[in-house]
Amino acid sequence: MTLLRHLLDTVATGADPGPFALIRREGAAGLEVFTGTLRTVDRLADIPLEPGPAGPRTLALVPYRQIAERGFACADDGAPLACLVLAGHERVPLAEALAALPDTTVPVRDGGFDISDAEYAATVDRVLRDEIGRGEGANFVIHRSYRGTLAGPPLPAATAALRRLLTDERGAYWTFLVHTGDRTLVGASPERHVSVEDGLVMMNPISGTFRHPGAAADRAALLEFLADPKEIDELYMVLDEELKMMATVAEHGGQVLGPYLKEMAHLVHTEYLLAGRGSLDVREVLRRTMFAPTVTGSPMENACRVIARHERRGRGYYAGVLALLGVDDTGRQTLDAPILIRTAELSPAGALRVSVGATLVRHSTPAGEVAETHAKAAGVLAALGLGPAAPGRAATGIRREPAVPGRAATETRREPAETTVAAEVRLAEDPAVRAALAARNDILAPFWLEQRRPEATVLPWLAGRRVLVIDAEDTFTGMLAHQLRALGASVDVHAWTELGAGLDPTAADVTVVGPGPGDPSDLTDPKMAALDATVERLLRAGHPTLGVCLGHQVLAGRLGLTLRRRVMPYQGLHRDIDLFGTVRRVGFYSSYTAVAEAAEVTGPYGPVRLAREAADGAVHALRGTTYAGVQFHPESVLSRDGLAVLADLLGWLLPAPAAPGAPGTAYAAVPDRVAEA
Repeated sequence: MTLLRHLLDTVATGADPGPFALIRREGAAGLEVFTGTLRTVDRLADIPLEPGPAGPRTLALVPYRQIAERGFACADDGAPLACLVLAGHERVPLAEALAALPDTTVPVRDGGFDISDAEYAATVDRVLRDEIGRGEGANFVIHRSYRGTLAGPPLPAATAALRRLLTDERGAYWTFLVHTGDRTLVGASPERHVSVEDGLVMMNPISGTFRHPGAAADRAALLEFLADPKEIDELYMVLDEELKMMATVAEHGGQVLGPYLKEMAHLVHTEYLLAGRGSLDVREVLRRTMFAPTVTGSPMENACRVIARHERRGRGYYAGVLALLGVDDTGRQTLDAPILIRTAELSPAGALRVSVGATLVRHSTPAGEVAETHAKAAGVLAALGLGPAAPGRAATGIRREPAVPGRAATETRREPAETTVAAEVRLAEDPAVRAALAARNDILAPFWLEQRRPEATVLPWLAGRRVLVIDAEDTFTGMLAHQLRALGASVDVHAWTELGAGLDPTAADVTVVGPGPGDPSDLTDPKMAALDATVERLLRAGHPTLGVCLGHQVLAGRLGLTLRRRVMPYQGLHRDIDLFGTVRRVGFYSSYTAVAEAAEVTGPYGPVRLAREAADGAVHALRGTTYAGVQFHPESVLSRDGLAVLADLLGWLLPAPAAPGAPGTAYAAVPDRVAEA
C-alpha cells in the first residue's frame, strides 16, 4: 500500500498531499486509493473521459447547482464541478487500510443545526399546506445543515472519520474520503444514484426510514414500520419518479426489482433497484438523471422551484453525486455514481457542514421529519466524535446481489475487518420481513415489474398509429410514451412551451395532453392558458384527444365541469375505482379534481359520460365522442391496470374494424395478454 502510506504520512505532517480519494465500494474486499490532477469544468459534457486502458479514468464531484443544466431552478452558490483526472490507483485490503488509518478524534466547537428544530418544523408545515396541498407536487425534500468548527486540521479528522465509518457503519453503497485541496468530503452514502456497466443502466431509489439506537433493530418495531402507509407511499413515489428518469436513459424504460431492506448502523431503509439497457454517453446519463427524487422531490422540475423557494440558499454538494467514470475491457464507458448524502464537508480552515433532508409527503408530520433529519445526520456525526458511535460491526459475510436483466445474481465475499465482533443480525432474511416486503408489489403494475417482451403487448390495430404527447412539466410522459410504444404506437413527446412555437397539436392520430403541477383553473398561468387553448382547438376540430391528470382537468374545465381543490390531496394514492363498469386499480397524483352531480352530462361538444365518486362527485374519468380523460396516471407503477386502461382508451379514440371499445360500444375489456403484461 505504497500510495496510501505516502498520503497518510504526508497528512500526518500537516502538509497537503494534493488531490486524492479513498473509496470503499459496496461489496468490495478493500479500499481503492486514487490520486491525480484536478480540473474544473462548467458542464457535465465537459467531464474528461479520455480513451485508454480499462479502468476508472475520472472522479467528478457534481454539486447540486449543476441542476441548472436541465433548466431547473436553484440557488447558485458557485460550488465547482471538480474533476480528479486519475493518475495513480491502488487497491488495499481492508484490514491493512484500517491499520494504516488514524484512530483519533478532533473536537468540534460550536456545533448545531443552522435551522432550529422549531424553524424546520414550521417549514415542513408550510410545504405540506402551501405546496403539496395546492397541487405543486407529490413530495419534496427540504434540507438543513449541521455546522461547526474543527479544533484541529481537517485532513487528519477526515481520515479518522473514514476509519470509523468503515468499522461502524454498514450497508453503505460507497464509504469515501475525497480531497480536492479546496475541500474535503467524507461520508457513507447508502444510495446508488445511477451506474452503467456493459450497457446496463441501474438506479436505486431508497426511501422510508426506520430509526434505531445503533444496536440491532427491534423486529416487531421493524415490521410495524414496514406496514406504515406513510413509509410505503414514500418509497412508491420515489420509485415512480426514478422510473421517469429511466424512461429517458434506457431503451425500454426500467424494470423494477425488489423491494429490499437496506440495513445501516442507525437506520433501516427500504429500496428498489431499477435496471434497463441503454447506449447514451455516460455524461448524458448523468445529465438526464440530475438529481435523485429522494433528495429533491416530484415532479422534478417543480420540486426544484419549491426547494429554491423554501431553502433560499445553496446546497453545495449535498444532493449532488460523486461520479466515477471509466472504460471497460471492450472500450465501453462505465459509470458508478452514489448520491452525496450522509456526508461531511470540511473546509481547509476547519468549517464543518453536514447536510440532511427529510422527504415530505401528504402523511408527514413536522415532528417526525425533524426527528428524521437528526437520525440521518447521526452516523457521520458519530464518526466525527459527535454523539455515540454504533456498536462495532465487522465487514464480514457474503452479500447477495440481486439478479438483473442480462446478469445473474452474484456473491461477493468481503474480507473481515480488523476487529472481531458479534455476528451481524440480518433482519432482511427474516421470513416475516421478506413477506412484508414482497406484499408491497401486490398492487403494482406488472408492466414495470416483469422483464418485457416487445411483442407481448402490441395491439395490431394500433401499430403505426402516431401519438403526440404534450408534457406539462411532469416527465411521467416518458413512462407514458414507453407504454404507448409497447402497445404498438409511434410516439413523440413535446413540451407545452412548443405549442406556441409551431407545434401542431392535431398532427398525430391522437393527442395526449399530459400531467403536470399547478392549479388548472388559473388561466393567468401561461402554461394553463396554453393548455386550455390547445384543448379548445382539439375539441373544435373533433380531434381524438386524451387528457391525463392535469390534461384531464383542463379538458373537464372546457367541457363545463367544476374544478375544485381536494381537502386532502390524492398524492401517491392508489385505489380501486369503477371505471365505466369495470373495476380498475389505479394511482393518483393530484390535488385538484373535477366534480359533477350525475354520471352523464351534456357539454358544449355533446354528451359526456363520467366515472365518478358517488360520495362527493369527484370525476375519475370522462368520455365523449372524440375525447377521453383520466384523473389518475395509467403509466404510474401504482396503476396495476394502467396498461389495460390505455388500451381501452385508445380503442375508443381510434376506431378500427376490430378495435376493442370502438366508439358507440361499451367500455370494452382488453385482451388478456395486455391485461397480464
